[in-house]
Amino acid sequence: MSHRSSAARTALVVIAHHRADSLTAHTARRTAARLESAGYRVDLLDLHAEGFDPRMNVADQPDWGNRDKPYSDEVQDHMQRVLDADVVVAVFPVYWQSVPALLKGWIDRVWNYGFAYGRSKPRLAGKRMLWLGLAGATSDDPVTEGMQTVLETHLSEGIAYYCGFSHSSVALLPDAEERPQRIDAEGNLLVGDAVAGAEREAQYAEFDRRARKAVEEFLTAEPVAA
Repeated sequence: MSHRSSAARTALVVIAHHRADSLTAHTARRTAARLESAGYRVDLLDLHAEGFDPRMNVADQPDWGNRDKPYSDEVQDHMQRVLDADVVVAVFPVYWQSVPALLKGWIDRVWNYGFAYGRSKPRLAGKRMLWLGLAGATSDDPVTEGMQTVLETHLSEGIAYYCGFSHSSVALLPDAEERPQRIDAEGNLLVGDAVAGAEREAQYAEFDRRARKAVEEFLTAEPVAA
């Protein structure tokens, strides 16, 4: 891929949620706007809206051992969108301390052997990755620390760095639920009262502030040493 000037940088923003009116979609749109203001051309990929099928199929791996195999047309289109991006940002709700099946399936199908890994010179080398995970846990819930660690190990070490990205950051955004919830010492789910009105607006504003801060910190972060 030829070198592009800073004015032509591209950010691929991936939305992994089934509802267009979700806080995840809202956060993705706000993130896209922040990237545009930072000088990026944004390619907004709404996996559900575009009808992406997360299930791996035979056409995606006609000959797994062949690094130069022809992939399905759908997957090749998505591969090109990844190749065209300098920055990839995935915005998703945290399910079971991981990503939703929609996003995991996109990685399974698109970040395929011979494309994202399995080459002495990674095709995705030099790119930067931000994972924005929305969590229902509250900010003061001790579970968030472990959740952050699990996501960093899984997403940054197990996926992004394995595929040659120069930098990967996981930003966990708690307090994503309208009704605060946490697990007590006995494993019981405690759900609080829903907030509304001015209190809810303040909660949204604080959530947006933390999301914006995560994006800004990512944009100014230094790549890891090779």
